[in-house]
Amino acid sequence: MLERILTPSPNWYCSRTSDTSSKGLLGFAGRNSVYLVDVTGPTPVFSGELAGHTDRVSGFTFCHHPAQEDLCVSCSDDGTVKIWDITSGSVVKEHQVHQNIISALHWSPLVKDLIISGDEKGIIICFWYNRNDTQQLFPEPRTIFCLSCSPHHEDHVAVGYKDGMIVLIDISRKGEVIHRLRGHNDEIHALSWCPLLQNEEALYSRQEEIPEAELNGEPAPESTTECYFLASGSRDQTIRIWNSNRGKGLMTLKLPFLKRRGGAIDTIGKERLWLTVHWPPGWPTQIVSSCFGGELLLWDLTKSGKQKWTLFGLSSEWQNHSRIAFSLCSLKMADGKELLFSTSMDRDVKCWDMQTLDCRWTMPTLGGYVYNLAFSPIDVGCLAVGVGDTMIRVWHTLSLHNKFEVKSFWQGIKGKVMALSWHPAREGFLAFGTDDGKVGIIDTYSNKLPQISSSYHKKSVYTVAWGPAIPPVSRGGDGDKPFVTLYSCAGEGIILQHNPWKLTVEAHDINKLIQDTNAIKYKLPLRSEFNWKPDGKVLAIGNEDGSIEIFNAPELKLLCTIQQHHKLVNAIRWHHDHGNQPELGYLIASGSVNAVIYVHNLQNVIENPPDTPALIPAPYRTLPGHTAKITSLAWSPHHDGRLVSASYDGTAQVWDVLKEEPLCNYRGHKGRLLCVRWSPVDPDSIWTGADDFTVHNWMVSKQEFTRPPKGKKQTELELKRNSQLKPKTKKKKRAVKEITRQDFTDSLNAEENPACANEMASEPEEEETEVQDQGSEVQQDAPMAASSSKAKSHIKHLPAVRIEQSVDEKKREKPDLFLKKRKSRSILPLSTALDHKLKEEMMQDCLTLTKVCYSKEPETVSKCIPGAGEYIHLGLFTDRAAVHRVIKEEGANHLENGHPDLFHHLMIWKGDLSGALKVASERGELTDYLVSLSSMAGYLVWVQTVEAFVKQLCFQEEYVKAACYLLAIQRVYAAVELLKSHQLYREAIVLAKARLLPEDPVLKDLYTTWAAVLEKGGHYYMAAKCYLGLDSPYDAAKVLSKKGDVASLKVAAEVALVAGEREQSAIFALRCAQELLSARDWLGAQEVLKHLESLLGQRLVFCTSELLSKHLIEGKIIVWPDTSPPQYHDWVTGKDLSFTDMLIEVWKKEFKLDSENARTALQQLNTVDYPPVTASTSSKQLLLYLSHDLTLAVLNCLKISWGDAIISLLHTVTRCFDIGNFELMQRIYKLALPKGPSYLLNKVDGQNTCSMAASESLNAFFYYGQLYEFWWNQSSVPCEFTTLPKQESCEQNHSSVAIETPEVIEAAADVKENTKAVSCSSTAGEMQMDIKEASRQQLLERVSQLENYKVLLSDLQAYIQSIQREIKDIQDSMVKMVLEHKKNLAAATQTRDLEEDKEGQTEDTKDSAKTEIDACLTPVDSCSSSTGDFPSVASLTEALSELHKRMAEIPEDSKRFPFPDVLECCLVLLHIGSHHPFDLPADVQQLACDLLQKYGKTGTFLKARQRFFT
Repeated sequence: MLERILTPSPNWYCSRTSDTSSKGLLGFAGRNSVYLVDVTGPTPVFSGELAGHTDRVSGFTFCHHPAQEDLCVSCSDDGTVKIWDITSGSVVKEHQVHQNIISALHWSPLVKDLIISGDEKGIIICFWYNRNDTQQLFPEPRTIFCLSCSPHHEDHVAVGYKDGMIVLIDISRKGEVIHRLRGHNDEIHALSWCPLLQNEEALYSRQEEIPEAELNGEPAPESTTECYFLASGSRDQTIRIWNSNRGKGLMTLKLPFLKRRGGAIDTIGKERLWLTVHWPPGWPTQIVSSCFGGELLLWDLTKSGKQKWTLFGLSSEWQNHSRIAFSLCSLKMADGKELLFSTSMDRDVKCWDMQTLDCRWTMPTLGGYVYNLAFSPIDVGCLAVGVGDTMIRVWHTLSLHNKFEVKSFWQGIKGKVMALSWHPAREGFLAFGTDDGKVGIIDTYSNKLPQISSSYHKKSVYTVAWGPAIPPVSRGGDGDKPFVTLYSCAGEGIILQHNPWKLTVEAHDINKLIQDTNAIKYKLPLRSEFNWKPDGKVLAIGNEDGSIEIFNAPELKLLCTIQQHHKLVNAIRWHHDHGNQPELGYLIASGSVNAVIYVHNLQNVIENPPDTPALIPAPYRTLPGHTAKITSLAWSPHHDGRLVSASYDGTAQVWDVLKEEPLCNYRGHKGRLLCVRWSPVDPDSIWTGADDFTVHNWMVSKQEFTRPPKGKKQTELELKRNSQLKPKTKKKKRAVKEITRQDFTDSLNAEENPACANEMASEPEEEETEVQDQGSEVQQDAPMAASSSKAKSHIKHLPAVRIEQSVDEKKREKPDLFLKKRKSRSILPLSTALDHKLKEEMMQDCLTLTKVCYSKEPETVSKCIPGAGEYIHLGLFTDRAAVHRVIKEEGANHLENGHPDLFHHLMIWKGDLSGALKVASERGELTDYLVSLSSMAGYLVWVQTVEAFVKQLCFQEEYVKAACYLLAIQRVYAAVELLKSHQLYREAIVLAKARLLPEDPVLKDLYTTWAAVLEKGGHYYMAAKCYLGLDSPYDAAKVLSKKGDVASLKVAAEVALVAGEREQSAIFALRCAQELLSARDWLGAQEVLKHLESLLGQRLVFCTSELLSKHLIEGKIIVWPDTSPPQYHDWVTGKDLSFTDMLIEVWKKEFKLDSENARTALQQLNTVDYPPVTASTSSKQLLLYLSHDLTLAVLNCLKISWGDAIISLLHTVTRCFDIGNFELMQRIYKLALPKGPSYLLNKVDGQNTCSMAASESLNAFFYYGQLYEFWWNQSSVPCEFTTLPKQESCEQNHSSVAIETPEVIEAAADVKENTKAVSCSSTAGEMQMDIKEASRQQLLERVSQLENYKVLLSDLQAYIQSIQREIKDIQDSMVKMVLEHKKNLAAATQTRDLEEDKEGQTEDTKDSAKTEIDACLTPVDSCSSSTGDFPSVASLTEALSELHKRMAEIPEDSKRFPFPDVLECCLVLLHIGSHHPFDLPADVQQLACDLLQKYGKTGTFLKARQRFFT
């Protein structure tokens, strides 16, 4: 079901997130799933996904035991460890024993059912899944970073910690520590065991190469005992080799500082290093490690000298990763090759050949939402992918040698790439838009930085597209006038036109040109989407209010407005103009938030532009089914009228637009779909992107479902989304924050800008940004354990303290009237307290004060400083300096105890008002009292104090009071802006109106902003009031209509009418009337329309609809689904007149219709063009369409325009024919033409070929219905054989048939014998005696009636219909040939890929493979002719050209109007003749036989006619 996929990138900062199985599968953890890739071929092939975790997957490994290769295990931040069966994709066993985030995982290589995992708190869980038993170990109270089970001893496990410690434990002894390996001083990133046992002499040859310091102070051993060796990689930039038997270090390898290409040393990698190591199986003396910048190194442990390493990927440039690598794993293939797989921060998965150290292939992955997909119109199959990780991928999807030939562009791109568009003529020229409002152009064939437009949008750019130049760019000089220009639409609701030749020049807002060209004075709606017609002559713009406007380029003259959607339009797409039906090029599909897709046919409006903008009343096709908003649309370039849509309901739907039928539904994504594109080369292939970080390529023909889910899928989608990354709730720590492993995992799958490598990556997307905890600032230095524990214990009691304090404060706030009035707090508490001491101390104070005042001994003076310290109370009795010291200490005491008001009093007493104000401002403790006193310090101090107080009040959320203080310093505009910025629009408007001039633009801005906020929140009535206050009744009426109910539309129409916006009022009144019409409330509909003269034509239509529904609904011709009782006018019943006469009488009496009014109404209705009907058209719509056509017909009759009347009546009849309701068609004929069509046809001008052709078609449909009615009535009547002179004609008839077809001679003879037998029996006299005159008369009537059906047997129409059938058959054959050729090409490509998998392939083998591919790439003509299943393309093309030439020779009027199927009528007549041989006239039968033989040579007619000619 899924052909190709770009998966999410492997998770970062995890020790073991990828592994390989012996079956040739590579598995890696991406976000909250595990992705499986088949790596046995020359290129990777997506194999499946293991989804079930609800948070990031932090560890993954396969089971490497025989007979268990289909099992694997994963751990996640959700606390679960799951064992999977990869064949079924289901969970076999799981446990949730861990209470903390799991950081390490490994499947024991010796015990087949043992899985060991460790978490951030140092707890290790041993899980024996066969017996469902667990054991908890706690060897060290440290954060575990990685662990690895020994391949030599089933009970030994190596554990690496964050602080650089490595311990070897024995799980059989409850986690007893065997050895502690000390040497690293930073995080342990990876541990890897040597695959084979060996002695120490195999790793080093000279004693002097191993410093004693590296061996923990011991000399190198001389033992020859085989040992268990362990390799460790640490953030301290070293790799260490350990002897696990003795617990000693053997060797230390320091990472080299490699120069990047270009000569610069990578300094980024030093700051953010992840050093992973891998000991490949079968390589006991060589290990692989990562380096600073993502390079991979192969270390030879036996090599002497300083450089023991060899760099991977030296044979060619750019083979290595460009960012740090995280995970390494290897696989030994069946042919003996050993492959190495690596994952990196550059989001690439690479496969390396361990023998040559070259990169075999690279598989790209994605790190963000897939916002946009775009196929190049020149380089067919080149797909551009816009992703939220600030990168653009260009994928050559048709590459035969590498299915994942992707080139990434990130330099110069600073935001999420949300919009893409290829240049229509310049190859490799790609435009893009980002979420930070930037628009740029990048040349994908060069390494230059992208060009960025100097004009930025204020919000995210949602659409960029190339289109023809319009003024003012189109009016530039020859050197400034580009062939096409770049347009962009963003979230602020404007469309900018950029000059691609001069991006430094300011872009132009096209709204100005629209307003100038169309003389629009009202505010234009916010733009949300736009799309140019492929020929560049028409522009469609979707708006935030759900309307779609169609403009004629280059002056952007408004042609029409589509008011079908009532919510923001997300997607607009024009149908391509290279199909077999050119009229389909005028179809435009649109999707919005309301989850319904509408398709409109704008052929009439574009080909015949109206003088005033037209209103499109109804869609050409309606495609309901999605349960969430539509995000993207794409027409198939290979089919006519086939559309694919993407939706937030998580599915992509393919539609047959012409039939209004769903064809298939794709449900492979786990998130909301954001974009969809149809493959330009494969009619069965579609590409989709979603917010699950993936791009899917799937086939239409392989889908299981037909239509979107009815709502259940949406619930499942929410569950899937909830199962993805969730924000982690962390305790807020104030004192000290302990470093955890999350310091590195905060950047999981982050959309990281590669240019900003110094920053930790953060989640990019709208929803995922919430993952970052508010207190997630990373601390680089680990705190001491003691202080950390104290801080934690202190924090744990803080909430309780706060609660107690708040309760006490509430108790204090309660007044107690029975208590005595509390004494005010002392302003000098320190000195007062010291003056209340014992008598002895008081006497000593007197003595001390005396010595200070009168003693001249310096020692006494230096020991006692009045007003400070313990002598503060003595400062009151000495000099001013002592008092200042008293004030200082007392003030400091007040601030410390939370009494700033007393401190301010002291400062004012001191005379330092400025100082008091400064301290209060800095501490945010200003009060009204201080502000009132600040004027004493001068005007500038007062202003500064008020400004500071305003900031303080804003911080305290007292915005109204802050605005009042701004008014005090004459800052009226600042006060208004303050209220506005905090969404106090009502208060801001009152203030602005009271203090500013009426024409001040601030008032307009306030109303506009408030209206936009209210409108976005759904408060349409309040928003309308704002627009009315803004003197913009147009916008007020528009926002009132957004609710879409009858009452709102009625009020909107009245508002627009009162304000003089009659055109807008007509639009809303018509919508309201149509809603009332749906409820069969014709009284209300006419009441709404009666005040608008421009809707006289619609009033007549509604009148016709009322009369018509009375006849059809009560006659049960059509079924009305509404159960509400109808509301008819009095003139509907009680008159004995024909339908047409009654209609004209009502018009003249009730609507005062005269000749001039009729002409006006006719002009109004001619501007409305309803779409054709289909089987899914509702009864309400059908009744409206029929009423419209009948009204036109009657008005044309009053105007004595018989040709136009016939054309309108023909439209009415063909609508009934198109839905297959013959009874309705006959009833329309009886109502509109009670005397038959001959009455109207006789008045047609015979010189007018168009009118004559329409008359023939109308007459034919009349007799077509009569024919079927006759057939159904005669089916129950037995055949009556009479003696009328019919024998001879019958014999002659059959004889003529025999001449044309010799095979019918025998049948003709049988008929002749039967006729003679009947004649003989009749001459006997028995039947003649029984036949009555009445039956003879009935027979004559039937013969006469069948004679009239001869008008159906038109040779010209049969000829036209035959050509049309042949054209369709040829087109179907060509489609089958293309599909067959595609299958052959895919089979040949697969065969070549299998052959190229062999490394020792000779040149002859390559040449043969190339020859085979070339043979499959031969033209479809030769392929099809060789198979013999289809005729050649050349012959089909020639035949098709000949048919089109023959069709062009036929007069246009004959092809313009529909006609009943002539061959079908022939078959019906012959069938009647076979059952009633004497009823059918000979000439009619002969003509039917001739036409059937002449044109019924193919298809079902060939089979059907054999009944009459064999």
